[in-house]
This record gives sequence, structure tokens and C-alpha cells, in this order.
Amino acid sequence: MLERILYNIIQVLTVMIFAPLIKGILNKLKENVQSKTGQSILQPYRDIWKLFHKDEVISENSSWIFRVTPYIVFITPIFVTLLIPVLTTYPLFFAFMGDMVGGGFILSLGGFFAALASVDTANPYGAMGASRTRMVGFLVEPVFMIVFFTVSFVAGSTIPYIVQMHWVTPVSNFFDPSHILLMIAFFMIILAEAGRIPVDNPSGHFELAMIDESKNLEYSGPSAALIKWGGAMKFFVLLCIFLNVITMPWGLAQTQSLLAVLFAIPLVLTKIFVFILVLVIVESSLAKLRLFRITEFLSAAFIISIIAMITVFFK
Repeated sequence: MLERILYNIIQVLTVMIFAPLIKGILNKLKENVQSKTGQSILQPYRDIWKLFHKDEVISENSSWIFRVTPYIVFITPIFVTLLIPVLTTYPLFFAFMGDMVGGGFILSLGGFFAALASVDTANPYGAMGASRTRMVGFLVEPVFMIVFFTVSFVAGSTIPYIVQMHWVTPVSNFFDPSHILLMIAFFMIILAEAGRIPVDNPSGHFELAMIDESKNLEYSGPSAALIKWGGAMKFFVLLCIFLNVITMPWGLAQTQSLLAVLFAIPLVLTKIFVFILVLVIVESSLAKLRLFRITEFLSAAFIISIIAMITVFFK
């Protein structure tokens, strides 16, 4: 039991420490593709450090929701890390504390409070971004449910560790049409939830066009640091769910030894780096969609997930 608690702590530390690095590598690669020098891959760490050492300004119109939201956004990815396989193929101490649907609800809780906080300060741009974010979330959640229902039906369980064992561990399942369709649908979910192109442009700073970033305009100092750090961890957790549960559990520790768990860290980071390369190619090949076209993009993801579910039932 003590070993599994230790491995859980290592998983949490891995997400906390390397999440900003993944963001930095992604930003650097995108700049290089655009023939720009770009910032250092360590720039997210510098930004978080700088914000933690700045003063914080809070609007007089804000309530407790605005003050509590940064902590919720920061903590929710950590809770989900306790439920999903980040470094191990076997369940850890808190693995049965919640299932895949519960993990999705916990992640969406941070986004819900962020939307409330953006409206709380009476900033018109924040309310505009919150309404757009809720629209995207409203369209993403059905796709989440269909994907989780389909993989849970095949695996006979909603626990992520059991799902990866029965869903993607057999090599033959990887090339199954339903598996490929679900990977496509979940990849589209990541683009929407992480505010990536074509749904949103994370590098854009025009208030009228912002979706995800507009929720954080009123935050400064340590609160802004927690928001940035929590957003990076949420992206890291989504990648772990996609790569370790939906796609393949390659690189994870299969034996209950500290050395195997530590050796899994560079292997998982390598797998994430390969995914980032694919993500950079996709983002560099597409343009940001207009607002009314986002519904078409996510409707396509929903249809793909429905087809995957039908394929599972009738194969």
C-alpha cells in the first residue's frame, strides 16, 4: 500500500513538473514551423515564477467565486491524475476512487468555475468568453460521454486502468475501425478543450476573438500563475488519457518497482512529444474557425463517436 501511495505521489509530481515543459515545447515547435525563433521551452516556468512574485489586483465587484477559482483550476487536474494511468499499467491506491465519467466531471468543474469567475468581475470580455466556452463545453460533453461509454462497454468497466487493459492492450484492437474512430473523436475533443486551432487560437490576444483565454483576463499575480499552471496540467492530463487509456499503454511501468516507475517517465514524455509533433502539423495546416463553424467541427466529432459506437455493437 505504501508503495502505491508513493507511486501516486510520483505521478502527481510528474504532471506538475513537466506540464509547463510540454506547453513550452509545443509553443517552440509552432514558432519554428512559422520560421520564427520563438521563446525558450522553459518560458512557461519563467512566466509562472514571475507571476508568483507579483502583486495581485482584485476587482471590488468580485465575490468569493473569483478568489477561489484559481485554486479549483489548479487542483482539479491533480485529482484526475490520481484516477488515471500516468506511469503505471496497474491500479494505484486511489484508482478506484472514481471512474472515467467522474474524472471528466472533475475536469469540467474547473472550467465551470472559471466561466463563473470571468462573469463575476463585470468585465464584458470575460462574459463573452465565458458564453463561448460554455457553448464549446456543451458540444464537447456528449462526445466525451459517447467515447467513454463505448470503451467502457468493450472493457466491461469504467475504471481507466481496467479500460486500458481490455481495450487497447491487445495489439489487434489498435487497428479496429471503432478504435481508430474513437481516437479521431477524442483528438478533436483535445483541440476543443485545450483551446487549440481550429477551435481557438491560444496565441491570439484580440479580446473579441478570444474563447478560452478571455476567462483569465482579470487575474494577476499568484492567481494568474495558478490558472496558467492548472491549464498546463489539464492539457497534460488530457494527453495522458488519450495516449495511455484510449490509444496505447506503451511505455508504462508493468512491474511494481520504483525503478520501473521512474524509467516510465522519459518513455511517457517521449510518447507525448510524438503527439505534440502531430498536433503541430495539424495546427499549422488549419486556420481558426469562425464561431458558428465550431459547432460543425464538434458535431463532426459527435457523429464520428456515434459511428464508432455502432461499429462496436455490430461487429
